[in-house]
Amino acid sequence: MLEHELVKYALEARSKAYAPYSKFKVGAAAYTESGRIITGCNIENASYGLSICAERVTLFKAVSEG
Repeated sequence: MLEHELVKYALEARSKAYAPYSKFKVGAAAYTESGRIITGCNIENASYGLSICAERVTLFKAVSEG
C-alpha cells in the first residue's frame, strides 16, 4: 500500500466528518497486516467531551470489525 493511496482514503473519509462547531473536518485511514483499509472521521458533539477524533474512530472500527 502506497502512502498516497492511504491519503486518498483519508480524504474520502474526511468528507463524512461531522464538525459543525469547529468546522475542522478530519479523516484518517489505516492499512492492516491483512491488507484491509479502515477509515474514520471526526465526530463533534455540543458536549465537547463526547467528540471523537478521526484516529480514534479508525482504531475503534478496526477493533470492532475484527
